[in-house]
Amino acid sequence: MPAVQLLLLLACLVWGVGARTAQFRKANDRSGRCQYTFSVASPNESSCLEQGQAMSAIQDLQRDSSEQRAALESTKARLSYLEALLHRLTLGQAATPWDTQEGLQKELELAYSNLVRDKSALEEEKRRLEAENGDLARRLESSSEEVASLRRGLCPQARSTSEDVPPGSKEGCGELIWVGEPVTLRTAETLTGKYGVWMRDPQAAYPYTQETTWRIDTVGTDIRQVFEYDLISQFLQGYPSKVHVLPRPLESTGAVVYQGSLYFQAAESRTVIRYELRTETLKAEKEIPGAGYHGQFPYSWGGYTDIDLAVDETGLWVIYSTEAAKGAIVLSKLNPENLELEQTWETNIRKQSVANAFIICSTLYTISSYSLPDATVNFAYDTSTGSSKALMVPFKNRYKYSSMIDYNPLEKKLFAWDNFNMVTYDIRLSQV
Repeated sequence: MPAVQLLLLLACLVWGVGARTAQFRKANDRSGRCQYTFSVASPNESSCLEQGQAMSAIQDLQRDSSEQRAALESTKARLSYLEALLHRLTLGQAATPWDTQEGLQKELELAYSNLVRDKSALEEEKRRLEAENGDLARRLESSSEEVASLRRGLCPQARSTSEDVPPGSKEGCGELIWVGEPVTLRTAETLTGKYGVWMRDPQAAYPYTQETTWRIDTVGTDIRQVFEYDLISQFLQGYPSKVHVLPRPLESTGAVVYQGSLYFQAAESRTVIRYELRTETLKAEKEIPGAGYHGQFPYSWGGYTDIDLAVDETGLWVIYSTEAAKGAIVLSKLNPENLELEQTWETNIRKQSVANAFIICSTLYTISSYSLPDATVNFAYDTSTGSSKALMVPFKNRYKYSSMIDYNPLEKKLFAWDNFNMVTYDIRLSQV
């Protein structure tokens, strides 16, 4: 067969049907010899690899092949080991005495014995701890009784539990004569906490306790979120256990919690609302007759603080003003169930001239400034006599923007919100 035909036949055998674009060329090489060449397009490669790329691909294939061989050898070794174990267990053969079935049985019995011994030791430790716990509980109960006895005998003005002071009682009351330094508990995380309100229920109702704390950031136009903290530690760390979303937005920093309900002023209205926290429902609402709202008669710092709710030893109050009172502070005692006004007092203290107000033992107290570091409790109005008088009790605005100040009759402290910071103040009352 001629050489040319032989080459063409070979090309067909190598490339098969795909070799449809074979090219034949006849030419002398550089030495003058006649040379036959042919070229065939690859059926599956679009382009040829460069020399470096080809070497890299070959090395990758070799590496993959080595890894696969190593994995295969490892698998074969594990299979061989399993086959040997199976053979020894089946035939009862062993390389050492502990590999025999009798040895395995003894080893299992020893392990079981150790487990039984550990179980007995743990049960004994549990009984000891339970006995210690019972003894500790008895000692704690005895100590609590001693503390309560000392409190009743030595500090009648500082009673702070619902068992010591019946609801509505004015026992232990007197005139405010001292306010301590502010103690910072928490700082708000965002701009919405520039001012706000935080509170605890002085007459907590199930499922809430004396530790349960509520907080509302009041910067914004649609204030509905109420953060609830089951424990004081959660409040301090900023981890709420629940977030209430109010069915109606509230306004400003005048909200309080009392007997399991949140009381607040509805936004842009003179309506006070009772929201039961446990059932998350509105239970009552009441329009305060003639009360200014949305900036008519606020405290001196502004913030739409026209209507301010308060709680003391005797119950629920609302602080506001009216056109008829010409901007003077008006006090009304509220029925906590239906929000009906039970009694009203008109003072001679101009509301916009004071920074904030709170009530202790049915006496209204006002603060001179919300921003001066060294302010004072400057006026007191006694509802039992209907008279007011000037005071000069020092009061510290540590962060220079106090937007909320309330009294908690259970803890005998002032709660305040001062420029992102939630603080408390100890107080002292005179002896009656």
